[in-house]
Amino acid sequence: MPNKPKVSVCIATYNGEKYISEQLNSILNQLSTEDEIIISDDSSTDATCEILKEYASKDKRIQLFLDQKFKDPIQNFQNALYKVSGEFIFLSDQDDVWMENKVSTVSQKLESFDLVIHDSIVTDEKLNQMYPSFFLYFGSKQGIFKNVLRSSYYGSCMAFRKSLLDKALPFPKTKEIGHDLWLGLVAELTGKVLFLKEPYLFYRRHAETFTMRGLGGKKRSIYKMAVGRIIMFYEILKFLAKYRFGTSKKTQ
Repeated sequence: MPNKPKVSVCIATYNGEKYISEQLNSILNQLSTEDEIIISDDSSTDATCEILKEYASKDKRIQLFLDQKFKDPIQNFQNALYKVSGEFIFLSDQDDVWMENKVSTVSQKLESFDLVIHDSIVTDEKLNQMYPSFFLYFGSKQGIFKNVLRSSYYGSCMAFRKSLLDKALPFPKTKEIGHDLWLGLVAELTGKVLFLKEPYLFYRRHAETFTMRGLGGKKRSIYKMAVGRIIMFYEILKFLAKYRFGTSKKTQ
């Protein structure tokens, strides 16, 4: 496709030796020679970095940023996102599998939307189906209030324009708002979001998953949840004040 926007895929890794090869293979098959994969590793102690180096030695599209000491997946993703050069940015977990045509289909939608999030098939560690639709299982949909209460924005199913990323960075300095939720909220506040009902990902759940996020993970106390929501609304209001003031100042 002539003048095709460059795609950047960002992966934050940590002890992902078991599944990272399968995930990389499913991504690389869909990228053009001009696209890139940015991988930031956060203190892996297994063979993840060795596997990544082997892939990078054979494919110039892969850029590695190893030996990070964040101990925080949000900062790890932010580190990768600061290094992108593409117009269309895809987030990827280290242990899922992309379906065919994910990149081409979502990229086409990004011509008209600032952020696209697609459905996924939830599987076990061997990719056996557990739930046919994550959207239906989790009640995924748009809405600021809805997503502050329970986020629909899962990074592994998201892609967005570079212009949105420029608005969203740096991420709020709180663990109460994940990087993916923040990008979704900023997209709803400033642009156009599409929830694409077709699945383009096998969303793998297993014992080593960082968080089950509503699929059997640990639940927080009502008090901690309430405090978290207050922090989220504070960050949203702070962003709106900054965004609107900055926009009005530019138009003067």
